[in-house]
Amino acid sequence: MQRHSFHRSRRSSYGNPARPPRGNFSHGANRRSRPVSTLDHSKLINKAVPGVEAPRYVARHRFLDFALSPLLERNITTKGYVEPTPIQDQAIPLVLAGHDVVGIANTGTGKTGAFLIPLIEKLLVNPRDRVLIMVPTRELALQIADEFRGFARGLRLGATVCVGGANINQQIRELHRRPHIVIGTPGRLKDLIERRVLLLSHFTIAVLDEADRMLDMGFIADMRKILSLLPTPRHTLFFSATLSSEIERLIGEFLREPVRIKVTTRETAASVDQDVVRIPKGSEKLTILHNLLTQPGFDKVLIFGRTKHGVEKLSKNLLARGIKAESIHGNKRQGQRQRALSLFKQDHVQVLVATDVAARGLDIAGVSHVINYDMPATHEDYIHRIGRTGRAGKKGIALTFVE
Repeated sequence: MQRHSFHRSRRSSYGNPARPPRGNFSHGANRRSRPVSTLDHSKLINKAVPGVEAPRYVARHRFLDFALSPLLERNITTKGYVEPTPIQDQAIPLVLAGHDVVGIANTGTGKTGAFLIPLIEKLLVNPRDRVLIMVPTRELALQIADEFRGFARGLRLGATVCVGGANINQQIRELHRRPHIVIGTPGRLKDLIERRVLLLSHFTIAVLDEADRMLDMGFIADMRKILSLLPTPRHTLFFSATLSSEIERLIGEFLREPVRIKVTTRETAASVDQDVVRIPKGSEKLTILHNLLTQPGFDKVLIFGRTKHGVEKLSKNLLARGIKAESIHGNKRQGQRQRALSLFKQDHVQVLVATDVAARGLDIAGVSHVINYDMPATHEDYIHRIGRTGRAGKKGIALTFVE
């Protein structure tokens, strides 16, 4: 068996050798400060291995085996789904059977379909049910809503997205129509609950997606409070890339004999070539980045920065140097973030600069390079960042600036 060399240090070919938990719906609390990165630089260097893939998972089911409603089956087929991903293969039968589920799976494993498909079927059988989906970021909420529209086409089921940075009055109007699914971030859900617009007593199903990220962002108190306001008994699903002791406590408090599913995937894709860019003493970091971006092959580049201010400043500096760039971060309105994403997806700009939080849940095809302009705070953040490239069988390159 070939040994993966992610932990083996090599000489680089580039350059020279969160917030504290808030009280129960308290106001004015600060985010947990992100820790200073202590990543071992040798773990940021790994050459892609062409042709090496993880062992193929053999699904036990096809989508037609789940005995779903004909219109839902049609929509699944229209989306091009034939064989479930591992998390879908294991989770869908359990959710349809009414089990509480804890799913351990990374972004990009198909977990959105793993809970949306069976929950749509449950809503078709019991139209009076309501589903609350809690997620860490606006982009992930919108991505789930987009997936829902594809699966629910023609089924007369509605979903509302409740996130910050968007018009709350429009969200209130949509909630008055009692949509079947509400997808929201903890902060905006909290605001709507406090306004007595979102009545949780109507919701019989709850989903927490990327629970570990919500914990990392300091939403643990809000998560606990929102879950406590939901009626019992209810159907509860947790999805997370990792399970901390705090998440385990939440599971113990709010889930009933949950079935646990763990989907093992390669930590990093074999198709991602990882390297570091060493910044010589006295050199200007921005100039080195500019020189990289003007080289052939840097066609669609996602750059990660640590802070909202730093990301915005970097994108403006790149624009001033003639690089077509956009940015997404928490200080931008939702419409601005969606416009930036759209321009990047459609190749109207070469570079998208983002913070970790803003980039959570992004699914962008054809990213040629991921550049960590600022070091990620944790290994998990690093894995998430570089997973944005090297997709769909294409080779990707991940570069990390080291000073």
